[in-house]
Amino acid sequence: MNTPIDFDKGSGLVPAIIQDASTRAVLMLGYMNAEAVEQTRTTGKVTFFSRSKGRLWVKGEESGNFLHLVEMHLDCDNDTLLVLVRPQGPTCHKGTDTCWNGRNEPHFGFLSELQRVVADRKDNPNPESYTSQLFAKGINKVAQKVGEEAVELVIEAKDSNDGLFLNEAADLMYHYIILLQAKGFALKDVTEVLEARQK
Repeated sequence: MNTPIDFDKGSGLVPAIIQDASTRAVLMLGYMNAEAVEQTRTTGKVTFFSRSKGRLWVKGEESGNFLHLVEMHLDCDNDTLLVLVRPQGPTCHKGTDTCWNGRNEPHFGFLSELQRVVADRKDNPNPESYTSQLFAKGINKVAQKVGEEAVELVIEAKDSNDGLFLNEAADLMYHYIILLQAKGFALKDVTEVLEARQK
């Protein structure tokens, strides 16, 4: 971040949007002055300027729930910061993960919605649902379907029909999510393993 921050528009303060670097959940909004930005960069712990107390404060200085700096980005108008962090505990002073009472969980776009539907079919079986029927047949059948879909994907990968290949990839992803649910896991459990391998 080489561009100077424009503190003048906000009378010496800029909004700082705090986002979890891993889950991408928005955790809170605070304000920083130049000194808070510099202290955040120097210590690696997110520091704000408290408008009510009229002083700098390190998030977590009382609770121990620090926000550890990963990266900081300036917006196109140079007057708002996006601060990516690794939170140490809940972010909100009320004890919740976020200041909007949300949970700090990874979100995978449409795959998260698909996972929610699959979990619902497992927890609230619908006899007309293919997914519910597959769960009812047990783990061996679910695992067998994943194997079948994987083989079909490999076969299509050797051909040049992109439509068929993508359809088989979608089938495999769908059945893979069912298998995870059948075993009591979710996509976030797999991403945690991948993240741990990256370190």
